[in-house]
Amino acid sequence: MKKAFFFLFASGALAAGFSGCSISGSGGTNPPVSQFAYLQASPNAPNLDIYLNGSAVAYNFPYTSDTGYFLAQPGIYNLQAVPTGTSTAILNTNISFSPGLGYSIFTIDSLSKIKAAVVVDSFTAPSSDSARIRFFHFCTNQGSVDLGVTGVVTPWYSSRTFNDQATNATLDQFIEVPAATYNLEARITGVGTVVTTAPGTVLQGGKVYTLFLKGFAGGTGTQALGIGVMNNN
Repeated sequence: MKKAFFFLFASGALAAGFSGCSISGSGGTNPPVSQFAYLQASPNAPNLDIYLNGSAVAYNFPYTSDTGYFLAQPGIYNLQAVPTGTSTAILNTNISFSPGLGYSIFTIDSLSKIKAAVVVDSFTAPSSDSARIRFFHFCTNQGSVDLGVTGVVTPWYSSRTFNDQATNATLDQFIEVPAATYNLEARITGVGTVVTTAPGTVLQGGKVYTLFLKGFAGGTGTQALGIGVMNNN
């Protein structure tokens, strides 16, 4: 991963960093530790400071950035998102980590409705000629979309709606695709109109990715509708 591990206790103490990058296994603890990463996916939110049980996970974190993975004791944690340079949380909620599982935490929706989306991760790497992917719809004002490859009629994902995995756990599952460079596109379900593209998206063999619809329909600049990519291993 891009970041060194840190160990976070449910009591709120953030201890010294762990060396190494593997996120498989439990690190020899009993019960197995949990693992989590955070990604800022609220398009019009300012840079955020993220805290779990009062311990800083990220400072001054901009839109679409992710932390890499941390280790944590299993348990219930209080998650707060605070605009950098202020002291007032715009998100204050509790989340739960089970032993031996990994999680991705996303801040999603517009600033006035910001919420956390928490999904269970998989670190099982595919063979060297394949990539494992999943797709989330995180654009609050865009209707149902299909995600596919330019020039290929059958999409990888169909009829995805905003944050739909929150009420249907089967929608956070991974699929395998051949390792390649793809021209991805999101299309309006049932119509086929392309609403955004991600040309030249590299999906490497042996890697695990989360793809997500980001931004606002009709948005401009950094808030434009797009397809984001998070590396999960």
